[in-house]
Amino acid sequence: MRFRHSDGTTVHVAYCTNVHAAENMAGVLDQLRRFGEPVRKRLGVDRLGLGLWLARPVASELLADRAALAKLRSELGSRGLEVVTVNGFPYQGFPAPVVKHAVYHPDWADPRRTRYTLDLARLLAALMPDDATRGSISTLPLGWRDPWTASRSIRAARQLDLLADGLSRLDRSIRVGFEPEPGCVVENTGQAVTHFRDADTTRLGVCLDTCHLAVAFEEPVEALDALSAAGIPVVKVQASTALHVRRPRDPATRYALSSFVERRFLHQTREGAPYGVDDLDAALAGGLPGHAPWRVHFHTPLHADPRPPLTTTRDVLRGTLRKLFGGATAWTDHVEVETYTWQALPERPVGEAGLVKGLTAELDWVRDELQSLGLVEVGG
Repeated sequence: MRFRHSDGTTVHVAYCTNVHAAENMAGVLDQLRRFGEPVRKRLGVDRLGLGLWLARPVASELLADRAALAKLRSELGSRGLEVVTVNGFPYQGFPAPVVKHAVYHPDWADPRRTRYTLDLARLLAALMPDDATRGSISTLPLGWRDPWTASRSIRAARQLDLLADGLSRLDRSIRVGFEPEPGCVVENTGQAVTHFRDADTTRLGVCLDTCHLAVAFEEPVEALDALSAAGIPVVKVQASTALHVRRPRDPATRYALSSFVERRFLHQTREGAPYGVDDLDAALAGGLPGHAPWRVHFHTPLHADPRPPLTTTRDVLRGTLRKLFGGATAWTDHVEVETYTWQALPERPVGEAGLVKGLTAELDWVRDELQSLGLVEVGG
């Protein structure tokens, strides 16, 4: 979907395809047929954006085979789908039964991460609509915090220089956004300012994931003002919500929360700024005191609430969208809905139709929010 801000900016809205399990070309094409096009039709729009996730094997295949790349572009067009943003955070293995810490490898001290990201940029340049102003790629916030040594920081800095240089050589404008996440080298926007203040901000910036923002107990206005003051652009925003736990010591709350413990993804849990553990099961086992509310890195559907007494951080998402788009100037032009945890939820959608319905409802929620801020939906 596309929206027009009052300043003339075209704001692209997409949903991220890392929710689908595919690490080969056939699987990616199948996603377009089974999910992308049905979601578009259910929304009643002529064109729907996808935030493509192209695993390393798929990216390699597309770069080596021009016919395959042409086929993907043709399929996108014929199904009324477009791509202006790519999720480059998971390298591969995201559909695995257990992902956890593996999603942070290779990190930005490893040249493989640079090669992969530049390959994604080349593919995005070939797939973007001709009338798109720019493309974006989201990536991990350098790496997981442990082990992260001074020598790794030096190597990562060198890789970021190579990344910016490679992006400068493309014939389309592609920017890369580093996505602060609890537990990583760059956990929050304050650390993003520290690490990226001196980066090439014409090509590098931040991908602001509103679930991560909430888990870090950051306030949207303060966080965005800090980024702006440092001259760090918001390359894209990932519209997402976390679990909010008002009374962590309450037995009924703990029982409800226990249903979100699962083995596939990492669910960092924070009790305000001072306390944190790396997964929800550790929090429930006594890793957090439970005297103040918790927030859990578990992406929840934007439009729906979990069973009480649990809630979500939808207010943080709303506050972020209001700051980004409610003023005289749009702060970014790419919005990506990124609820990749549908099949990990205690109450999961039933079959393909259930997932299509859920993804549509999320996008419809974003559409209503943007329109309430004065943006106008446009075709094209």
